[in-house]
Amino acid sequence: MVSFFFEVMALAILKDPTANLLTSGPYGLIFASFVPFYFDIPVSTWFRIFGVRFSDKSFIYLAGLQLLLSSWKRSLLPGICGILAGSLYRLNVFHIRRAKFPEFVTSFFSRLSWPSTGNPPTASARNLAGNVPSYTTRQAERTYPSTAAPSAIEPPEDCIATLVSMGFDRNSARQALVHARNDVNAATNILLEAQAH
Repeated sequence: MVSFFFEVMALAILKDPTANLLTSGPYGLIFASFVPFYFDIPVSTWFRIFGVRFSDKSFIYLAGLQLLLSSWKRSLLPGICGILAGSLYRLNVFHIRRAKFPEFVTSFFSRLSWPSTGNPPTASARNLAGNVPSYTTRQAERTYPSTAAPSAIEPPEDCIATLVSMGFDRNSARQALVHARNDVNAATNILLEAQAH
């Protein structure tokens, strides 16, 4: 929404109603997400092609650059507005991270996204020890099927070390792995959701 606001402001400043300056599509949302991707997602692999050093994230950036320049001037303005909006969110200017949709809006879309269960998912409670959201057993079994109870699984040291190398503290990483039944990707998602709140 902030990106859209910036686009409207840019059009008002340019004051040329006949110019077709904006292309349609979610450019603002896409380019706003590049900011946390750049700062929060670590590089896991480096490699060289013809002597030029690239990371596993380089191809995402190249795809973004192609999208940014795809309609030249028409896609450039929404892209820049998206990057600006993502930067404001990252810096938490005007406490933008506190902005939430009203409860009736989230409730409506929650019911739309969970039609098969009949009930929207319950809000995750915080675990005081590691600030990791705790999920009901039914949700965990549905997502990560296993016969072992979550408390009986001790995460492998290399999985804990992987999450710690991403910047998470050891205790939270261990608890997230227990909840995710030692699935590092799912544990990463749990930890990132805990940081977002």
